[in-house]
Amino acid sequence: MNVDLLKRLCETPGVPGREERVRALIEKEIDGLFDEVRTDAMGSLICTRHPRGKAASGKKKATRGRPTRVMQLCHMDEIGFYVTYVDDKGFLWLNSAGGFDTRNLFSRRVLICTDDGDYKGVMNPGGRPVHISSPKDREKVPEVKEFFVDTGMAADKVKKRIKVGDYVVMDEPLIEIGDKLVSKAMDNRVACWLGIESVRQLDKNKNGHACEVVVAFTVQEEVGLRGAKTASHAVEPDIGLGIDVTLSCDTPGVPPEEAVTRQGQGFGLHIKDSSFISDYKLTGEIEKLAQKHKIAYQRTILAAGGQDGAAAQQAAAGARAVGITVGTRYIHTVTEMIDRKDLAAARDILAVYMGACE
Repeated sequence: MNVDLLKRLCETPGVPGREERVRALIEKEIDGLFDEVRTDAMGSLICTRHPRGKAASGKKKATRGRPTRVMQLCHMDEIGFYVTYVDDKGFLWLNSAGGFDTRNLFSRRVLICTDDGDYKGVMNPGGRPVHISSPKDREKVPEVKEFFVDTGMAADKVKKRIKVGDYVVMDEPLIEIGDKLVSKAMDNRVACWLGIESVRQLDKNKNGHACEVVVAFTVQEEVGLRGAKTASHAVEPDIGLGIDVTLSCDTPGVPPEEAVTRQGQGFGLHIKDSSFISDYKLTGEIEKLAQKHKIAYQRTILAAGGQDGAAAQQAAAGARAVGITVGTRYIHTVTEMIDRKDLAAARDILAVYMGACE
């Protein structure tokens, strides 16, 4: 398993609207893997691989007068912040780009990304620290707007180097513990990894593939599936595969009926969330393939939230769509945790499906 690639993806900063560093990493990584690579106006990287091998020369179904077009949607952005104000003492104040539970933001190390370089910082909420706070003070859960970043630099240096519109991400490395991989930004660099590694796996198929494969590394998913909407309208897929993480609440304090997925039991075959309902026939096709090839999977429904598969489903004349997900503990924190077996299962089912699709 290519853990080094996942590590590089997760540790590269890229909030909604500023995914260019992640895109550059992917462009370098996929050199020679696709037949066409382009970046659209919003910044999504759209990579196309034409049918090839024996499968391509055989009889295949024509959809809209062309080979079936299968589109993976893998968003590049991670949740983070934009600098909205630098005060007279040099503290940075922020606006969030993506959803945060502020209980997870206390005492965090962060990276401030500017055009001229990156700067380390620490994030804390305003107010009294533990030694001088009252019990009532300690009961309060602050809002995002109450958190600030301290760079450790004098105010005049901060104002020269950091400006409104620079962005901030959590500053934590990927680590391996037991059977798990832990990092910030697993959501959704896991999908970027799958988009690359599943095509590499497909490349090992001696018969090739009859479908046209498009992997779109999309932008601004965390603020409303924005890049996926424009990319899907441009590509007009027949099949949309929304690649993402999903909840794995198989942890203390959560009732089993709310777990969504359980780690180590395979990829998530995503049926429904707030943004879309998967095509039931496509769901069944993938389920049969998983059973045939003995790839572990679990059906999933997410009570709230959305993913890029919805954009593919609703673009242009529409597409059949389903979600392929990897159950993740502690989502939207710096300790997002996945199981290696689930990641491998998601990679394998994607490669098998793309190889089988006609």
